[in-house]
Amino acid sequence: MSSSKSGRDMSDSSKPGVSGNMSQSAKYYALFILTIVYAFNFIDRQILVILQPLIKAELDLSDTQLGLLSGIAFAFLYTVLGIPIARLADRSNRRNIISIALTVWSAMTVVCGYAQNFVQLLLARMGVGVGEAGGSPPAHSMISDMFTAEKRATALAVYSAGLYLGVVVGFSLGGFFGEMFGWRKTFLIVGAPGVLLAGILFLTVKEPQRSATHSKEDAPTFRDTMRRLVKLKSFPLFALGCAMSAFVSYGTSNFMPSYMVRYHNVPLTEIGFLLAITGGGGGILGTFLGGYLTDRVGRHDPRWYLWLPGLTAVTAVPLGLYVFNTDNTSMMLIVYFVFAVLGTLYLAPSIAVAHRLVDPRMRAMTSAILFFILNMIGLGAGPFVVGALSDTIGSMTGSDGLRAALTIGACVALVKGYLFWAAGKKLPADIAATEGMVEQKEG
Repeated sequence: MSSSKSGRDMSDSSKPGVSGNMSQSAKYYALFILTIVYAFNFIDRQILVILQPLIKAELDLSDTQLGLLSGIAFAFLYTVLGIPIARLADRSNRRNIISIALTVWSAMTVVCGYAQNFVQLLLARMGVGVGEAGGSPPAHSMISDMFTAEKRATALAVYSAGLYLGVVVGFSLGGFFGEMFGWRKTFLIVGAPGVLLAGILFLTVKEPQRSATHSKEDAPTFRDTMRRLVKLKSFPLFALGCAMSAFVSYGTSNFMPSYMVRYHNVPLTEIGFLLAITGGGGGILGTFLGGYLTDRVGRHDPRWYLWLPGLTAVTAVPLGLYVFNTDNTSMMLIVYFVFAVLGTLYLAPSIAVAHRLVDPRMRAMTSAILFFILNMIGLGAGPFVVGALSDTIGSMTGSDGLRAALTIGACVALVKGYLFWAAGKKLPADIAATEGMVEQKEG
């Protein structure tokens, strides 16, 4: 069920804003715009991270509070609302949903700049999460309908690289603007352009035809999708593996600016530029390689779609231990770049595998469920746990505990490695069962 034959595709081409057989140029243009939207998603999501030292100083916040702002405050509504929005995306125009969502999260980013205390900033960050809940699941569904199974992981990798493009832009501009204009005006500067991009998306990108035989009224429900996913032996394992990867990524990267200020005495303007190159650049390369390499090594053995990210996760652990325990700033940055590459190969192949195992009309909902698990555990718990560990270790030892907390966070990647290895072993049986369902349905 990796792709549907064109003769069986549902035709929506007669409806406004919907493309039937999109040209190659239209597909790649849509992928480009969606990738830029995803970059804006992460600029607005992560801009708080680079501004943490300034916000902490003005509002007198603890590391635990910083972890809440960059983690659970955003993740809770982002993940919970992703489910009903994905349900809507499986039944209606996905381009329109993304346009509205982009407008909302951009506006709420601007509101962050007006917060006068922790509670107000917490509520504004929750508002950003509400908007961003409508971003990725509809986009994943659109991309899976535009590209065949053989090219899907690569296309999703290009889209997912927008995540780290956003990190690059957010960190580099955030550090510069933060020093020049302060953290409040920086939120305004980075939030406002998203409204313009929402208009470009709405006016220039067409809704792709869905590769399914169902009518909108027959679209699978949340319960249908969950019933399908729980029958899969591999999905729970690699979904938890994604969550562990996000735990390490968010738990460590969200405190990198604070770590570099406290332990390496790097100015904020330089931190933004350096993390843009290392964390952002490494993430872009790793995410693209994750899709590109697994599309090739998984061509003959699909287990490598999951085994390769698991292997690189384990390899990254000793690099993380070095990054968070060295006093050599130059070597720390070099190794952190490699650490970022190895830790980010998982996302595109995981989405591609998940979409391969479900009905095409379950793809947006499947992405939402996968991202619910990934973000509730990874984004929600990662920064909070690392921040709480930092405060706890600091109170016990009488010194700053962030270095020890980051070291513990990096070791969680060992759990990710095991989960991806175990999921890969069960994947062939899930693929065979899925193909059998398709043949039975088509027969």
